[in-house]
Amino acid sequence: MVPLDSAHDSRLDDVAPPLPRFVQIEPVGQCNLRCEMCAIQFRGEGAPNGPLAFLAFDDFVRLVEGFGDIDELQLQGLGEPTMHPRFFDMVAWASARGIRVSTNTNLTLWSERRAQQCIDSGLATLHASLDAASPALYESIRRGAHFEKVRRNLRRVVAARANAHSPLDIRIVTVLMRKNLHELPAIVRLAHDEGVGNVFVQYLCHDFEEATLPPEYRPMRDYVHEQSLDAMPRDRLEEAFAAARAEASRCNVDLRLPPLTRRLRTQATPRCDWPWRGAYVSYRGDAMPCCMVSTPDRVNFGNMLADGVESVWKSGAYQRFRAGLAADTPAPICRSCALYRGVF
Repeated sequence: MVPLDSAHDSRLDDVAPPLPRFVQIEPVGQCNLRCEMCAIQFRGEGAPNGPLAFLAFDDFVRLVEGFGDIDELQLQGLGEPTMHPRFFDMVAWASARGIRVSTNTNLTLWSERRAQQCIDSGLATLHASLDAASPALYESIRRGAHFEKVRRNLRRVVAARANAHSPLDIRIVTVLMRKNLHELPAIVRLAHDEGVGNVFVQYLCHDFEEATLPPEYRPMRDYVHEQSLDAMPRDRLEEAFAAARAEASRCNVDLRLPPLTRRLRTQATPRCDWPWRGAYVSYRGDAMPCCMVSTPDRVNFGNMLADGVESVWKSGAYQRFRAGLAADTPAPICRSCALYRGVF
């Protein structure tokens, strides 16, 4: 999260902020896996073999052009982005315009050809989801995935990067829960063994506690409560984090761990500035506050494909949402979010 760097807190103004220079667009709204901690399993169109939930390439171009001069594009969402047959065309199109493009993938659908496409497209950053270092635990979390296949595909990307002398930044991303806390050092070691120098660890991002939560998401809420580390004794977390840091130091891996305690908010470091500095758009064009919300049926501000990017960005719904967040009276969906609480 990048805090606003102006001395004046412009979030309190009535005037909408300028169009953001950071945009996250969801190219695919479905996934080939059914990960335990992911809300997509409760979204009807997200089924692996269900109706295609893809953003058309022309609509992708319209959205990016609608935002104007953007610096960074995160081309991912709730689904697996590389399911899209034109995913690397999207990356190449944006990269050719000087936009820094990143994505997150489960790596299950990759091959040597896709690894090479990744390099050729100009992708800047690849986040590879890996929540365990042992096959059984990994496959119990990432249901439908095969650990050794994912590891092989990771090697393919690392090899393609090396062969091309590419600057591609590859990072392993781990969602930390009760069931995989003990594997943190092993995940760091795996990253080192596979030639990946960066591991990014985050907590479960949301507890789905808002009163307006659609009924189908309640099993997700129960899972998050079961696996959340919020009630974990601090000494156990400190011990696990210390072991992971020691392994990272030994392996020369850059390890990012989430905070052990909530960060206090100051004017210089707001809890969350997403609705001012960045936009999140679903594969259908729905504008949401951020990536933490996941699905537009929880909250959205309108459709940017139907009504235009700038019109929705400056809409009353968006402005009211910003005003509540700036005044410490955020929408219920924000109150238990890891970003808002300062523990992401």
